[in-house]
Amino acid sequence: MFVTGKMAADEQPATAPQHDASGQQGRIVIVGGGAAGFAAAEMLRRRQFAGEITMLSADQDGPCDRPNLSKDYLTGNAPEAWIPLRGPKFYARNKIDLQLRTTVERIDVDGRAVIAADGRVFPFDRLLVATGAEPVRLPIAGADGEHVFTLRSLADSRAIIERARNSQTAVVLGAGFIGLEVAAALRSRGLAVHVVAPEAYPLGAVLGSELGAFIRSLHEQHGVVFHMGATVLGIAAQTVTLNDGQVLDADLVVVGVGVKPRISLAADAGIAVDRGVLVNEFLESSVAGIFAAGDIAQWHDLDTAEARRVEHWVVAQRQGQIAAENMLGRRQPFLSVPFFWSEHYDVSIRYVGYARTWDAIEIDGSIADRDCLVGYRKDGNIVAVAAIGRDAQALDCEASMASHSRHGV
Repeated sequence: MFVTGKMAADEQPATAPQHDASGQQGRIVIVGGGAAGFAAAEMLRRRQFAGEITMLSADQDGPCDRPNLSKDYLTGNAPEAWIPLRGPKFYARNKIDLQLRTTVERIDVDGRAVIAADGRVFPFDRLLVATGAEPVRLPIAGADGEHVFTLRSLADSRAIIERARNSQTAVVLGAGFIGLEVAAALRSRGLAVHVVAPEAYPLGAVLGSELGAFIRSLHEQHGVVFHMGATVLGIAAQTVTLNDGQVLDADLVVVGVGVKPRISLAADAGIAVDRGVLVNEFLESSVAGIFAAGDIAQWHDLDTAEARRVEHWVVAQRQGQIAAENMLGRRQPFLSVPFFWSEHYDVSIRYVGYARTWDAIEIDGSIADRDCLVGYRKDGNIVAVAAIGRDAQALDCEASMASHSRHGV
């Protein structure tokens, strides 16, 4: 399997905390309540770290199953009880001080403390910055309307569901993973759905034109109307106007045009940044004792000499775990192969590897028959694969890529 099932909401880690492996106590602060931050806190206790752990999250809800927010939960097939990664008792039993609704104002590098907007001070011996990413906002008229939403948090998903109850037509801006999953979920709820995006194919920049065309046809079979090669001029109370003059009815608008990493906190503290927070193979930043993981972490891949920053759930989880190991002095390099999955009605696409660009695409099997392994070749090597109905082969590819990364062969 690609992703293991969740433990019971209040289940404790397998090993109760007694002392950390390096003999250290001290205080660890984690800024961020997403996949990376939660995975780090859980791993610290699994590795018997007995010091203080404080998680600071600006969200009103605890760490949750974020991929589900645009999938089964938004569709209505998953109750909210399934969404939290753990229940409140987990944090209490494992002495993880989870501070919700807490906005961090700055990091005092010299004073080794995190300062919250309300003035509270959280001293640290080691710090994990896992602030994640935020949705890109469109600079167009009407984008701040009460019927216009982005989707990043559980609160966002709740708000979209509530608005959808009394809506007939939705316009989704963006044909990426979030936009398409939202489109599918809203169609399942009975809304008419239009998708507007400037590119030629949905997900074409990530998966290529062949798979992109299949994904478009799949959504069209379920009633989604696409407006590809189009942009939005403005949003009114009940309509969206496109650059070609079309005016679409819109009781509900969801903007899914991408995200940007929240790196200003690190940058303002003097921590080195580029497209993300720069980290070494141990996920440590330019400041000793301060680590970064998840959507904001930018690392140098030794095999390809590429700078990488990956915005996917499983990557964030794995980085959070490795960062925890290294905050305990274990010096574990991050070598995991990127992986994500995306669901579109009854079709699930598994993607393994990393391909910002490619020289050729090779298709084994049939995309139309939903039985294929799509390979992305760069400089003679398969650097990524996308699979439909070929989970076992995708796993084999992941293992092969991981072995190449470990051994450099």
